[in-house]
Amino acid sequence: MSKLVLGLITGLIFGVLLQKGRVTKYPVIVGQFLLRDFTVMKTMLTAIVVGGVGVYTLRAFGLATLHVKPAQLAAVTAGGLIFGVGMVVLGYCPGTGIAAAAEGKIDAMIGVAGMFVGAIVYAALYGFFSNTILTWYDLGPVTLPQLAHLPAAVILAALAIGAALFFRQLGRWEKRSFKR
Repeated sequence: MSKLVLGLITGLIFGVLLQKGRVTKYPVIVGQFLLRDFTVMKTMLTAIVVGGVGVYTLRAFGLATLHVKPAQLAAVTAGGLIFGVGMVVLGYCPGTGIAAAAEGKIDAMIGVAGMFVGAIVYAALYGFFSNTILTWYDLGPVTLPQLAHLPAAVILAALAIGAALFFRQLGRWEKRSFKR
């Protein structure tokens, strides 16, 4: 099976799971920002833990390799701020925005168009960025286990335990909040 077909199938499955998990719904995204609905946070933390365990397991069996991008801290910070503002204004992140656009939501379609415009602007200004912000606080291609000088399994175990404890505490908080 070609990589393009596999990517298409994976993308379709991802979109269906986002839709079924309700993270393509505007009220769910806004609820996260208002600290009333933690569906998005739960979904993301679960995806990070499962994805990390999956990638490092595949790597251990020689079925995957890591292609680590440089940790460009200034660029990531600036991009994160732009991403966050866009997410608050639109009410979707890129993945959920595309899934919502596929559901026929006009606001999401406008947001997806904005993503394309943003990508075009970034591509047009890449020469400038590559000589400025992309070089500031660039740690190179490094992973968290490398930075911490710990095995990936230790980082992943700590992340999984931390997520489980966080989910437990979040569940308690949600029960107290909804009883009022």
